[in-house]
Amino acid sequence: MSVLTDLIYGGSNAVASLTENAVKDAIAKYGEEQKVAMPDTAYFLPTIYAATGVKVGKLGDLSACIGVLKSLITNKEDLGEALNAGLATAVGAEIIEALKYVENAEPYAAESGIGFVPDPIIRSLGVPLVTGDIPGVAVVLGKAEDAADVVNIVKDYQSKGIMTFLIGDVIEQCTEGGVKVGLDFRVVPLGHDVTAVIHVVTVAIRAALIFGNVTPGDLQGLLAYTKERVPAFVNTFGALNEVVVSAGAGAIALGFPVVADVDLGENQVPGALESVTDHTMTVKKSLELRNIKIKVKELPIPVAFASAFEGEVIRKGDMQIEFSSHKQPTCEVVQTREDSEIEDHKITIVGNDLDQLDAGQTYALATFVEVAGAKMQSDFESVIERKIHAWFNYMEGVMHTGQRNQIRVRVNKEAFEKGLRLTHFAEVLYAMIMDEFDIVVDKCQITIITDTAKVQELLDNTAMPAYAARDQRLESLTDESVDVFYTCTLCQSFAPSHCCVVTPERLGLCGAVSWLDAKATKELTPAGPCQPISKEGCEDPVKGIYPDVNKTVKEATQGALSKVTLYSIMEDPMTSCGCFECICGIEPFSKGVIIANREYAGMTPLGMTFGELASMTGGGVQTPGFMGHGRHFIASKKFMSAEGGFERIVWMPKELKDDVAERLNKSAKEKYNIDNFCDMIADETIATDEETLMAFLTEKEHPVLGLEPIM
Repeated sequence: MSVLTDLIYGGSNAVASLTENAVKDAIAKYGEEQKVAMPDTAYFLPTIYAATGVKVGKLGDLSACIGVLKSLITNKEDLGEALNAGLATAVGAEIIEALKYVENAEPYAAESGIGFVPDPIIRSLGVPLVTGDIPGVAVVLGKAEDAADVVNIVKDYQSKGIMTFLIGDVIEQCTEGGVKVGLDFRVVPLGHDVTAVIHVVTVAIRAALIFGNVTPGDLQGLLAYTKERVPAFVNTFGALNEVVVSAGAGAIALGFPVVADVDLGENQVPGALESVTDHTMTVKKSLELRNIKIKVKELPIPVAFASAFEGEVIRKGDMQIEFSSHKQPTCEVVQTREDSEIEDHKITIVGNDLDQLDAGQTYALATFVEVAGAKMQSDFESVIERKIHAWFNYMEGVMHTGQRNQIRVRVNKEAFEKGLRLTHFAEVLYAMIMDEFDIVVDKCQITIITDTAKVQELLDNTAMPAYAARDQRLESLTDESVDVFYTCTLCQSFAPSHCCVVTPERLGLCGAVSWLDAKATKELTPAGPCQPISKEGCEDPVKGIYPDVNKTVKEATQGALSKVTLYSIMEDPMTSCGCFECICGIEPFSKGVIIANREYAGMTPLGMTFGELASMTGGGVQTPGFMGHGRHFIASKKFMSAEGGFERIVWMPKELKDDVAERLNKSAKEKYNIDNFCDMIADETIATDEETLMAFLTEKEHPVLGLEPIM
């Protein structure tokens, strides 16, 4: 055998032996009926489930898995066989990690790692992955000889938006080297044991199950999906022992190339296992191996700019300056002008800049963007305006929340000390608008105001009238009032059988694409993911059946789907990719429906968690009785109107109910003349089972009790 296959088999045999003994010890200690599971997932032990279809639920189920694991280790010199042994190592690692959760519900609580990555996090990553905000996934493990090398590499990945998972001593090397870590920064420490690498593997595997509709047990389909659709790769640091090599073989079998920082000599496998001993070339080689192309944004600002910083939270103790509508007037507004009315790239600061404001205080802020262009439309103003939130958040050391005249912006002390000023905020806006909206915007002028009186003046005379006009326009936008709907096929890179149909009253199920967004996308990218659909020849306005919708969806999904009913949960409901904000399912006892959002980790009255509900609906399949959708759709008058509309809603998690209450109460009053409808809807503080739910609905005289059964 070659040195490489020797190492792979040595590692896989060692892990197999360790796993077998660990299972025997666990059964002896807890018994075969002891429950075993990863936390907050609907996919059991995901690697085993996806590869074999076996639903591991108790320790006794693991004995058969050991047999499967051993069968993959053939000890043959063929590299393909050796890679199968790497998959055996992955199975062993998953079992070892699962046993940690038998011993302790929170085995990583005392470590600088998070361990298993729950399903809701994977679903939340769906949108940035398909939009390219997260262009790839890096797995960084081991211990660098010089900590500065791994720190520089991880910071480079972070600046490029790459999602990076850390395993081993590189965790401390990065944190001590000043790398900002955590899910919010897209640099995630998993754990110190090499078996923690399985928690990245299961992210990729569950992507196949969640988005790709890969059938559990279809190993070849699984491997094809991870290789073709999950842009992941591995960087190892330090000497390679046989277990690390075997784990690397498992990664290669999944299609993830491995770049080692030691000289592997003739044991390299071009395109799969390569040496890069010059650390300045590690990132370049890794991205090349996965064909990940990064569009570099060179901005004239003193801090890093990347989507990885979008979730950064700035506490009051770390804050240099705050601008907040809670204490001062604020607004963000985009206005269309004639070409002659503005000067391109003109930046004006009215009032004091950051270095002229007292530290730790709260001030007024207005961001006023004026654009001109032959193809610019007023409908695009709000689309550009909403992007301000993301672009400001991409600046390291800046936190932005809210929109319109209800915003908060914080700048931390570190960014201020690096020289960040309001001029840089304006430069970011100019560069991003001219980059992303260059087809419709020819000129852009930006004014940032901190003078309280002048902010109030802009708010009263320009911003509020603009918001009011837009709201009136949006209220007039109904499915009946427009000539076309739009497709959205962004998610097809992960869910090839899915296609959203976006209408004025039904936004994309991820919550990120409205009808106006889709219209703007069509203008900006004519051959892109949003294409118009004719509404002619409507066959059923109540159910929402349109011949051209069916024709377009069939073409967009390569025949995987032939019929979509826009307003029904029972008859050919719209498919889901897997990154939906909410899922709606029929609750038969009440004749109603419950809605759960992906942030809710508890139990629903259906006896299923969000993850379990969602596992039945993702990947582009139609599941009558269940429907993925965005939060905003809940208050739409088109919400499952074929079955009676939102009068059917009987239960939602409290956070979701509070979030939609104002809009849903308004819609219920207008459509059904019901006052305070949300008070009739139960949540987890009231009921999580059918009996308690029915008692509550009866007490509140919920209108669903007078409706016919859905089924």
